[in-house]
Amino acid sequence: MSAPARRPDGVVAGRRAVTEAIRAGRVREVLVAAGARETQGVRELLREAASAGIDVSRVPAASLASMAPDPQGVVARLRPRADLPELSEPDLAAFRFAPDALVVVLDGIEDPQNLGAAARSAEAAGGAMLVSRVRRAAAVTPAAIRASAGALEHLPHARVANIPRAIGRLQDAGFFVVGLDENADRSVYDEPCPDGRVAVVVGGEGAGLSRLARERCDTLLSLPMRGRIGSLNAAASLAAFLYAYVVPARR
Repeated sequence: MSAPARRPDGVVAGRRAVTEAIRAGRVREVLVAAGARETQGVRELLREAASAGIDVSRVPAASLASMAPDPQGVVARLRPRADLPELSEPDLAAFRFAPDALVVVLDGIEDPQNLGAAARSAEAAGGAMLVSRVRRAAAVTPAAIRASAGALEHLPHARVANIPRAIGRLQDAGFFVVGLDENADRSVYDEPCPDGRVAVVVGGEGAGLSRLARERCDTLLSLPMRGRIGSLNAAASLAAFLYAYVVPARR
């Protein structure tokens, strides 16, 4: 098996995302808007940078805006992170998962904001890995990293060509795979989360789970909707599902 590719150089913007990138060891330089007000968040960021021995430069705000959208007065230049490579489908079989590992699979999330928010929920719930599609899916962009509040700098991420086949690899590794489907006959309250390894599959915005991914799951569960709105967006559904179904079983 060939060595997985390293994540490329890039930038990340926003105080929280930059702070998490510093803690993750990815930052080689921090750029702060000249004359920016030093809020508590900026002061915390500067302390983290100083502690890590990272250079901080003051630059015109317009320069930051040309590097990333809405940078909130701070941008970090990143270096590749050798200990957190971008993984591929074959890596799923070789990855050393814990006996109670949680994996989140995104079946066609195309919005970088939703990708980041999903990664944030997965990492906060103790996820071991995020799996997403290579094609017709959001890539790890500065916007996605910012939306993840830095979670994408901590969470291993496998990008695969075929989600149903990736689900099969996870099942071969001992995962019980649960698909989140608003049309499922049973809800999150009707079936307890099993012990051991669990993978949660969430479909794309609007379309939901693809037919083949739905058929490959071990079970399908829905989130009960009590209000007038019939559904949540993909990232919000994932967060609710993880904390209603998986996290209580891991206490």
